[in-house]
Formats: sequence, structure tokens, C-alpha cells
Amino acid sequence: MTKEKILIVDDEEDILELLKFNLTREGYEVVCAGTGEKVLKIIESVNPDLIVLDLMLPGTDGLEVTKKLKNNPKNQDIPIIMLTAKGEESDIVIGLELGADDYITKPFSPKILIARIRAVIRRKINKPAGDASEIRIHDLVIHTGMRTVLIKGKPVELTFTEFQILSFLARRPGWVFTRSQIIDKVRGDNYPCTDRIIDVQIAGLRKKLGCCGIYIETVRGVGYRFRENP
Repeated sequence: MTKEKILIVDDEEDILELLKFNLTREGYEVVCAGTGEKVLKIIESVNPDLIVLDLMLPGTDGLEVTKKLKNNPKNQDIPIIMLTAKGEESDIVIGLELGADDYITKPFSPKILIARIRAVIRRKINKPAGDASEIRIHDLVIHTGMRTVLIKGKPVELTFTEFQILSFLARRPGWVFTRSQIIDKVRGDNYPCTDRIIDVQIAGLRKKLGCCGIYIETVRGVGYRFRENP
């Protein structure tokens, strides 16, 4: 049985050694990198099943690495767990928006990190293959295969998580979903997230959608739903 390959990115040698020891003992194949530049150079040859990524890297930081990976069709489906000392709510929001699959703050428990890695890889394996369907609602067109959004024929730039939320809600117009249901569907069960973070995501999404932002309705005391006829 092929071992899953984990790419660990951190500029602290002791953390690299700690993670490599624990993950190797759990049966994973481990590759280490100390800079964002190195990740971007080796990513295709390494072809990892998951990346554990520090944000505070010298030179190209972890956020920039994430942006470049998620904007590249060859690498955008590689799960990323952000492992960082930056634990403010705003930092977590940014990580979610860029497409992180999990966010763990330092200091951390190796056992908890390994459990999170297993959960993310399990979600990746069980994730149904995406289709190339198109969702059309008046002036709004969502192409799930190409991950594009058009409003009156003009493209709208969305973050990874904004697109996930929009396509999830738009597929089920009229259905009401709680904030926890939304994050579970776009990220997986037990993803560390607060109601406030979902509200921030929705607010940013509405703003980018402009005239189509009214399609996303707040259901007071419950959550959100997508309306075909606002």
C-alpha cells in the first residue's frame, strides 16, 4: 500500500525534525522544505498528498505560497494545513479565504496535528469527483468545473472559500443552512471555525457579487440561503 506523502514547510529546524519523526513513525513519507521558494520549485516533482505549511517564512511567506498553489490548476487540490504562531481571528479568516483545509496554532500537539492530517486526507479520498456543470441564475453564471463566476458576462474574482460557499448555496436554492452546515460542506466535519468567520466570508462574497449579492439571504437566527427570485 502506497504511503501518503506529506510536505512539511517550516524555517525552524527543530519543528521540521519533530514533525518528520512523528509523521514517519505513523507511516507517512515526509519531505521537508525551509522556505516558500523551495516549495514552489519542488512541488511538482514532490507531488505531495498534503502540505503542512508555516505562514511566517523568510522571503515568500506561507500566504503567498498558498495563493500560488491554489491559483495553479495542477496544485490547487493539494490539501494545506496551516501551522503557525499567528492565531488571531483575522489570520484564520485569511487562511480560510485562501483555501487552507485546516488551521493549527503553535504551540501544538503532534498527536492532534496527526489526527487533523488523517481527517483531511480522509476527506480528500472520500471527496466526490467534481463535475463541469454550470449554474445559471438570471445574470449570474457559476461554472463549477472551471471554477469561474460571471455576472452579466463579466468575470468575478473570488477566493477559494468564497467560491465553495457560493456554489454550495446556489446548488440548493431556497434551502436554509446554518453556519456550521456551510463550513462542514465546504471544508469537512469539525473544521475549526466560528460564526463570525462565516459572516465575514458571506459579507465579502456579497460585496464582490454586487447586484447579485442579494441572492444570498440571511435567515435571522438560523443561517443563510440562496434565493432564485430576490
